[in-house]
Amino acid sequence: MGRPKQLAELAGQPLCLYAARALAGVYSPLLAVIPPGAVGEGIRAALADLPFTFAVNPQPELGLASSFRVAAAHLPPGLDGASFTLADMPLVTADLHLGLLSAFRETNAPVVMAAYGTGEDAVRAPPHLLRADLLPELLILPDADHGPRRIIAAQGNSALTLNFPAAMLLDVDTPEGLKLAEAALNRSV
Repeated sequence: MGRPKQLAELAGQPLCLYAARALAGVYSPLLAVIPPGAVGEGIRAALADLPFTFAVNPQPELGLASSFRVAAAHLPPGLDGASFTLADMPLVTADLHLGLLSAFRETNAPVVMAAYGTGEDAVRAPPHLLRADLLPELLILPDADHGPRRIIAAQGNSALTLNFPAAMLLDVDTPEGLKLAEAALNRSV
């Protein structure tokens, strides 16, 4: 992107605010893993009106798995599970999170995750909701530019996947992605 994507402006607001609002509409407590320095402080400022606590990932360059490790280390005790989402997926809604949470409560599945689209073309992507007994495994994830794939795969058929419209899968990684997100938000208004 050429700049910190979490703070890129989308329809007049920082990109990270869309994911944060969707989470805040469903979950409590809320934890945001942020990078060190000015970008992290910018994210704190963007989320100031929401009830987040923050944990700094001192080495985000080690990949997405490092953020999962930091999150797991900072989760409060006594949770039934934790949902993990990304700041750059602005089309993920509170309703999607509610669907995952409802399925988790009804089934007690070790993993409840989203897939976008149907059939063989469906793409599994965050958010993922992991049961509490799996959270310690996040602490030992190896450095990688992906999340807990190994943990999810180990659950086999016990993991539950809910399908959502393919159009909701928009991971903003480029200026073009930002334009697509803005167009999608304009269509939904």
